[in-house]
Amino acid sequence: MLSSSDFASASWELVVRVDHPNEEEQKDITLRVSGDLHIGGVMLKLVEQINIAQDWSDFALWWEQKHCWLLKTHWTLDKCGVQADAKLVFTPQHKMLRLRLPNMKTVRLRVSFSTVVFRAVSDICRALNIRRAEELSLLKPSGEYFKKKKKKDKNNKEPIIEDILNLEGSPTISGPSVSPGLYSKTMTPTYDPINGTPASSTMTWFSDSPLAEQNCSILAFSQPPQSPEALADMYQSRSLADKAKLNSGWLDSSRSLMEQGIQEDEQLLLRFKYYTFFDLNPKYDAVRINQLYEQARWAILLEEIDCTEEEMLIFAALQYHISKLSLSTEIQDFTNESEVDEVEAALSNLEVTLEGGKADNTLEDITDIPKLADNLRLFRPKKLILKAFKQYWFVFKDTSIAYFKNKELEQGEPVEKLNLRGCEVVPDVNVAGRKFGIKLLIPVADGMNEVYLRCDHESQYAQWMAACILASKGKTMADSSYQPEVLNILSFLKMKNRNSAPQVASGLENMDMNPECFVSPRCAKKHKSKQLAACILEAHQNVAQMPLVEAKLRFIQAWQSLPEFGLTYYLVRFKGSKKDDILGISYNRLIRIDAATGIPITTWRFTNMKQWNVNWEIRQVAIEFDQNVSIAFTCLSADCKVVHEYIGGYIFLSTRSKDQNETLDEDLFHKLTGGQE
Repeated sequence: MLSSSDFASASWELVVRVDHPNEEEQKDITLRVSGDLHIGGVMLKLVEQINIAQDWSDFALWWEQKHCWLLKTHWTLDKCGVQADAKLVFTPQHKMLRLRLPNMKTVRLRVSFSTVVFRAVSDICRALNIRRAEELSLLKPSGEYFKKKKKKDKNNKEPIIEDILNLEGSPTISGPSVSPGLYSKTMTPTYDPINGTPASSTMTWFSDSPLAEQNCSILAFSQPPQSPEALADMYQSRSLADKAKLNSGWLDSSRSLMEQGIQEDEQLLLRFKYYTFFDLNPKYDAVRINQLYEQARWAILLEEIDCTEEEMLIFAALQYHISKLSLSTEIQDFTNESEVDEVEAALSNLEVTLEGGKADNTLEDITDIPKLADNLRLFRPKKLILKAFKQYWFVFKDTSIAYFKNKELEQGEPVEKLNLRGCEVVPDVNVAGRKFGIKLLIPVADGMNEVYLRCDHESQYAQWMAACILASKGKTMADSSYQPEVLNILSFLKMKNRNSAPQVASGLENMDMNPECFVSPRCAKKHKSKQLAACILEAHQNVAQMPLVEAKLRFIQAWQSLPEFGLTYYLVRFKGSKKDDILGISYNRLIRIDAATGIPITTWRFTNMKQWNVNWEIRQVAIEFDQNVSIAFTCLSADCKVVHEYIGGYIFLSTRSKDQNETLDEDLFHKLTGGQE
């Protein structure tokens, strides 16, 4: 038998600081414990000694020195390695966090600081009614990001109070509730697919969401345009290296907020991180579509992505149209919504699902791979040679283009055959100048071959451009996405074609806008205000009849068609290289870009990737591709874990399918993105 003195010698004093939300000062509690006491027992002793009747279920122990949570309550202090010198804090796991959304609106809600960021973002998206939470993440911007706004506020005569949507009662606690990323095929539509207003049953459907208490559409409508002065203050001319620094702030999805040094009530950015927007559906995704539109809009206005002046005017016209519709009182008047019978809506949705697409063409698509054949002009840039296009007979079949001197020689040997799998396809178009060009950057052993094709008219361009885009992804024109791609390109060209628009009616009703609000500050400086307004109104004639949600989707599609869309940049040093390069990461490829000129050097497709890993000691990412191609690089503008997670995240997202009704495989995500650290 042990005497009481022997027991006392085996025990020791542990000081725990209690982070009590109702107390101004934190209190230190001293407990007498032994190494075989489990974590749950320590918390029980704490609660008994504090002696305050309240719900302590959300509290857990945080170990300051080790920067980790002690969440395994059955583990003993000895197993955790906790000794008398340990600084433990008894604190709530859920704390307030301020999130700036893509539409620049700030929401304040209670978020788990103890679960991994991947799950925390899923809970946040559930509270905000955003499906497909795996496409978003949290970004911690550089210290200058929010300071810039404060300087602007000081110059104003009246102090600006930030408009914060407070969702303090938000149920972001993880649980078995329905994942926001997936839905049943028979789920009742929750938004009107035409104008994005909530359907009659939406308030009941999302009754557990804090948005239902205030207004569940508050995040589904775009914000009024910023003033030109505010835009100018936010605008910064950024090089590729500057853009690379912005992307260093993505949080690690496999660790908790607390483990990454995030403080209570800190401000972070909630953004779409992965540019693969799966299954966008106006019936369910009014908030998601609006936030995507806003992220695209700000990327255009702040020139985070390059576009031509012609494209800038199209984006401006769509913004003007969306702004007008969003302010319309008819759209925001929900009282006139007709009641929708939930069972009827579910049955009609199921009927559409069962009917499927065009079944009669399926066999033909499988057996017959279509081809394109036509006269196009070709140019290969060489030093000291003027840009002269030469006409050839082109034949596009499978994923390759072959060209011949004329049509009669088609059965013989081609002048050259270009394999487009893995190439970069860049539009080179000026509709007003009747220029319809396609720029191809084809990967070869020592870099990229540059080839320019020139089409004669819109229809020819749309067919060949769509075929090139699909071929670059390894798909043929037999793929079901070919015709939609052709139509998408044609509709975008039609928006650009100002000649087809009827003459703009002169009148005050057409001048109710500040044109500088809808274009980037650099573009605004090039034109007089009246001239810019006239150009926007002229372009607006092509989109004036579009409903609100369709206009937002068209804006997103136009954004997706830009050459630089979906590229996230990082500053890296490739193994064996003496200079720094930019690495561009997209949903399907990696691009090595010259940091000085911005010209792509080499492209590697994810489909050709065999394996990738990280040497955590020297922080180097190594990737192996088919045909014995291997690359390795160290990251200079961010931790290599950020880049590693980006690559793994895109591969994870490529495994999603529309038939998936179960929750996402979170373990697979962490396996692909976590590395072996």
